[in-house]
Amino acid sequence: MRLRNMSPMCPSSLPEGVWIYQLISVIVHAAPLSMDVKIAFKKLEHLCRPCHNREKAKGLGKYICQKCHLIIDEQPLMFRNDSYHPDHFSCTHCGKELTAEARELKGELYCLPCHDKMGIPICGACRRPIEGRVVNALGKQWHVEHFVCAKCEKPFLGHRHYEKKGLAYCETHYNQLFGDVCYNCSHVIEGDVVSALNKAWCVNCFSCSTCNIKLTLKNKFVEFDMKPVCKKCYEKFPLELKKRLKKLSELASKKTHPKALDLNSA
Repeated sequence: MRLRNMSPMCPSSLPEGVWIYQLISVIVHAAPLSMDVKIAFKKLEHLCRPCHNREKAKGLGKYICQKCHLIIDEQPLMFRNDSYHPDHFSCTHCGKELTAEARELKGELYCLPCHDKMGIPICGACRRPIEGRVVNALGKQWHVEHFVCAKCEKPFLGHRHYEKKGLAYCETHYNQLFGDVCYNCSHVIEGDVVSALNKAWCVNCFSCSTCNIKLTLKNKFVEFDMKPVCKKCYEKFPLELKKRLKKLSELASKKTHPKALDLNSA
């Protein structure tokens, strides 16, 4: 049986089974293949040098250098699960030996100074280069998916965050842990806080619950249903309701809220 000449091609660069088909297609005699012939075909496969070295390394139980793609005979230097010859673990730009602070960019390794000169931002979470969209927050730069709430670890993905002691929180967990949350709108109070009726209010949310006129702590108001009521609206209340409120006010006189209306004078 004779085989025609064919140019060597690495089987790993061809779809699975194609290289076997190519061998079969050049057989002069088209008789059914025996097991011995199939084994012979397997021995005829051509490998490119990197694939040959990789197969050889597997058989020897050794590593392949990710830079030169040759077998490492001595103890390999490991970096992020990749193996290197010790003298090949060097900066692509300046050639200096690298440390654990090495940076990888587009398959090449760089020392920290050379990498920083390229102006490529480093993620504050994973310490890897950011090649796409950058989030600037907390005085650092982040991958979008790595800028997360310090409590629930969910990415903000462009949604608003709240900062506290160098950490970022989503609105829900900031409220739970630190926030002055407005009693009326249930949002974190970002500006001035109105403290009244043992609650916190946004300046714009602190208003009469009956007529909605805006109130300040300089105004007189009455607590009704845990909300403020201005003096004018209180005066329109039924007499029996005023009496009940007056009685409650007397019972809680020691806990009278600042600037709350004195029901005895109303």
